Amino acid sequence: AIYPSSSPFLTLHAVRQWSNVPFFTVPLARAHGKSFAHRSELRQAKRIVVKLGSAVVTRGDECGLALGRLASIVEQVAVLQNQGREMMIVTSGAVAFGKQRLRHEILLSQSVRQALHSGQNQLKDMSLPVLEARACAAAGQRLYDSPPGSDDAKLLDTFYPGDQHSITYGTKSRVGIGGMEAKVKAALWALQGGTSVVIANGTHPKVTGHVITDIVEGKKVGTFFSEVKPAGPTVEQQTEMARSAGRTLASLEPEQRSDIICTLADLLTERKDEILSANKKDMEHAVSRLSPAMLKRLSLSSSKLNSLSIGLRQIAVSSQDSVGRVLRRTRVANKLELEQITVPIGVLLVIFESRPDCLPQVSALAIASGNALLLKGGKEAANTNRILHELTQEALSIHGVKDAIQLVSTREEVEDLCRLEKMIDLIIPRGSSQLVRDIQRAAKSIPVLGHSEGICHVYVDHEASVDKAIKIIRDSKCDYPAACNAMETLLVHRDLLRTPLFDQIIDMLRTEHVKIHAGPKFASYLTFSPSEVKSLRTEYGDLECCIEVVDSMLEAVDHIHKYGSSHTDVIVTENEDTAEQFLQQLDSACVFWNASSRFADGYRFGLGAEVGISTARIHARGPVGLEGLLTTKWVLRGEGHTAADFSEQGSMTYLHENLPVAQVLPGCRTTS
Repeated sequence: AIYPSSSPFLTLHAVRQWSNVPFFTVPLARAHGKSFAHRSELRQAKRIVVKLGSAVVTRGDECGLALGRLASIVEQVAVLQNQGREMMIVTSGAVAFGKQRLRHEILLSQSVRQALHSGQNQLKDMSLPVLEARACAAAGQRLYDSPPGSDDAKLLDTFYPGDQHSITYGTKSRVGIGGMEAKVKAALWALQGGTSVVIANGTHPKVTGHVITDIVEGKKVGTFFSEVKPAGPTVEQQTEMARSAGRTLASLEPEQRSDIICTLADLLTERKDEILSANKKDMEHAVSRLSPAMLKRLSLSSSKLNSLSIGLRQIAVSSQDSVGRVLRRTRVANKLELEQITVPIGVLLVIFESRPDCLPQVSALAIASGNALLLKGGKEAANTNRILHELTQEALSIHGVKDAIQLVSTREEVEDLCRLEKMIDLIIPRGSSQLVRDIQRAAKSIPVLGHSEGICHVYVDHEASVDKAIKIIRDSKCDYPAACNAMETLLVHRDLLRTPLFDQIIDMLRTEHVKIHAGPKFASYLTFSPSEVKSLRTEYGDLECCIEVVDSMLEAVDHIHKYGSSHTDVIVTENEDTAEQFLQQLDSACVFWNASSRFADGYRFGLGAEVGISTARIHARGPVGLEGLLTTKWVLRGEGHTAADFSEQGSMTYLHENLPVAQVLPGCRTTS
């Protein structure tokens, strides 16, 4: 059954071809064009009719027009008009009916009359059809699969005409006269004539900021009417399937989860020809569209697959005692015992760009921790991601949990996925700093684990070893410039300027074709300096870096605190006291002494793999492996105990004794 919400609506008609007659008077023939099959195609719409419901144009207290809301709508329509689209706003036919109940009838009549008069003159000047009042039929609110307000009510983002047989209609809005049945019929009639329709909430503050422009951009707002039946499950259905299978995954024996991961590790090497063939297709399509750094991330090789397989086996070993591990036991009172045990977080959403190798890594970590997983990869790696996901599900199938890991391959926008706050428990972005920032802004109700930038520093102290400094700087910058743990800023002690060590550093960077940007202080020491840096807080992600001069280790620490991103920072020195002070004073997620910044990696830390690097000051910081994907729950076992038993009149007293911790309690491997 489909019910209307109690909220008002607006309806947006995206038209491929527009006949020169009043809208809704004569159906548009298919010869003039077909409706759009997918939301993303709405960007191509040239002519758009915005149909406003009665409650959109009137105030909630029925005391006049909703001028602020109308102003926002007009502004959005103007933006689309200025983009070269032909726009028309249609008000509800119920306005005249609702006007009888408005207190300011004269003001309303004058304002509407003036608006219509000026609007008709403008339309005549544009040689566009003028709509008759009777053509403005009410056309709908949002559509749900059960009554709005009920616990399991879900907004239908796409409506297919073939599902009409199951529709049950609810009541009309407070000032409307058509009701939902008339609204849906109008939308379906328009769809048959080649006009795409979206019905969306026109007053809800969470969706009405830029609802019209968002719809035209293809974002998942309101209900989209399409003649194309969805080919597979929706992302909501995928999430539900993953959560259900994830609970089963978490209840498996540790050996069974380990078996799944080892099977996946075997498949990566046994089926490497299929994987590399799919990756070759992606590389061929992307070679003219991506930068060399991004192409390097996209590329897979036999050696990469072998390394992945080894890393997965490490995860399989570590998964033996992950879920259901007892962290703490307390005897609260006689025969009342409390335990804190590890459990999966629930459903994870991992969004990644260009790097298909992270799909099996993240999948293995999710399996080991008993979490369900939704994966959203970049379209540039579509073929590689598809085969890797098929292999992952093949491995999961050996213990009947194939659906625990889902690949979102539909046209879902990342922003739309971030709105599934009731279905997703944690979002982990893996990609550019811009991607991470966008997700952090969009996911207002879902925790995000990640780092927005990887501005890593290497500080070369005046007591540094020449050989160590050269090796560490070269590896930190040149080994993998696109990595988030690559050096972006080199800090050099002032006393090293014009010394053989400094000259060797510059010569090495030039030999490696690293473009140098001079910081303000460094530039002041040079007669002819390299290009001066635009910002000391820049993540280059390529063979570029900034060089800046500092007077001391403490100034280096201050610089990193001011311009760094709390990711990974390094000191190169032979002075142990200086090094220890640096390690203690910096609050970055990773702080190294005489070691490359590239060691900030889950595999190199012995975690097997990582889902990402977190710079947030939460329980999971730095490279996040298996432990970072677990949370805890408290299990209390009693024999009829009540809080009243411990009151002044009660017969029991608290003991709060710490008990020895067992490794795993039978039956405690549960999920959220």
